[in-house]
Amino acid sequence: MSKIEDVVATAIENTAGAAERRRRTGGGRGGDRGKGRKSPATLRYRSILNTQSPSLILSDEGLEAIHDASLSVLEQVGLDFMLPEARALLAAAGAQVVAGTERVRMDRGLIMELVAKAPGPFTLHARNPERNVAIGGPAMAFAQVASAPYCSDRDNGRRTGTQEDFRNLVKLAQSYDIIHMTGGYPVEPTDLHASVRHLDCLSDLVKLTDKPYHAYSLGKQRNLDALEIARIGRGVSAEQMEAEPSLFTIINASSPLRYDAPMLQGIIEMSSHNQVVVITPFTLAGAMAPVTVAGALVQQNAEALAGIAFTQVVRPGAPVVYGGFTSNVDMKSGAPAFGTPEYMKAVMAGGQLARRYGLPYRTSNTCAANTLDAQSAYESMMSLWGLVQGGGNFIMHAAGWMEGGLTASFEKFVMDVDMLQMVAEFLVPLDTSPDALAMDAISEVGPGGHYFGTAHTLSRYETAFYSPILSDWRNFESWSLAGQPTTFDHANKVWKETLASYEQPPLDAAVSEELDAFVARRKEEGGVPTDF
Repeated sequence: MSKIEDVVATAIENTAGAAERRRRTGGGRGGDRGKGRKSPATLRYRSILNTQSPSLILSDEGLEAIHDASLSVLEQVGLDFMLPEARALLAAAGAQVVAGTERVRMDRGLIMELVAKAPGPFTLHARNPERNVAIGGPAMAFAQVASAPYCSDRDNGRRTGTQEDFRNLVKLAQSYDIIHMTGGYPVEPTDLHASVRHLDCLSDLVKLTDKPYHAYSLGKQRNLDALEIARIGRGVSAEQMEAEPSLFTIINASSPLRYDAPMLQGIIEMSSHNQVVVITPFTLAGAMAPVTVAGALVQQNAEALAGIAFTQVVRPGAPVVYGGFTSNVDMKSGAPAFGTPEYMKAVMAGGQLARRYGLPYRTSNTCAANTLDAQSAYESMMSLWGLVQGGGNFIMHAAGWMEGGLTASFEKFVMDVDMLQMVAEFLVPLDTSPDALAMDAISEVGPGGHYFGTAHTLSRYETAFYSPILSDWRNFESWSLAGQPTTFDHANKVWKETLASYEQPPLDAAVSEELDAFVARRKEEGGVPTDF
């Protein structure tokens, strides 16, 4: 059995036993929310399977029309590859590089030949093997919010991120098994100088969490530092790490139809070391992409295929993920809009395209709300149902995303965790075993009775249903006597309680010592050059 099958098999086993392990985090009727996080029952959230058949937003003819149009874009228009080394590699692979320009065109035969070399599903390895993540197939993996320049909580408001905020958000991600990895810096710690920021942040990710994590592709040396930190953190040789992908990077096309030098350098370094590259065009219909969803999908697909193909030029068989991040703009203001019907359609269509190429699919949980309100909930839920129906595998920004990605919210993190767990519960197959059919209980109660006192109920009442973290199910009078607390109130309380009970995962002393020595040496060397 392959490693990916091992991880998926574990998820199936966990899912199959769900009916007997219903104890959930929080007290649904206004009790001590956040308690019970470390219950063994929550371990089943470490592996999530999408048991639903994907919804098909595109007909077979529509899917092929987008695919064919994307290949025509690559053949006729091409993309700008803004790194000479990348253009040289593509030319050697058979692409047409227009002399004196950055433009590269690839015929459809070459594109499909290269994309076919990608491995499909794979396992992303953590320093704690129990945290390995299956990527692809029916598996779903959630990463917390990433790359926000600001963070917010109700007590301190919206602010520029600091190392303390960064660390606190990482600790929260470690505390919930429904969060399978950190997607990047949840907030940018601007009190750390850019030349050494990556060293401190990646070191913190090794120490504060035992889950997989992300490295930014912002220049070759940062990638090399990240690779070495990941190797040290796992306590493995370079050869073992190369055989077991342990680090991922997000590569964004500079839409429309360009890949800039740092992104291409990131592909070269990560793919050449057999680490995970998540190719993600960020196309906003009406701004950086055509105003129609279909046209935006054509551009998204062309950019994605070009990036995926390049990973396979660098190293055939290197793990790669098809990413889609197509939404629309508000045509009145030009502001990005998320969690819209158009976003849902694009997410579902992106899943169909990824499956057509046999690749894992990356998408995102998004909203454009500025505070924890109804908009933040319904836009995120629209996003979540779109990605569930669309067959998303690798879910970025799953918890904490606010303000179109500009802000990482502590309270929104808790609300999203609650919604993610609800999604996971929905995906548990409905138990129709003889015991679940409850014929003895139905016979015992008969017409006109009730089930509160039956043995069937009493043996299950504590674990029968999902107990939400934030929902307040008290009646109006009890709720009023408690001060009429809102969801914002509950979420504010829960993240603080969770942070107070955070437990740092164990790390071998020799690994910690080697990691500290590497970071200290690289800092003495000046880190990486910056222009400020």
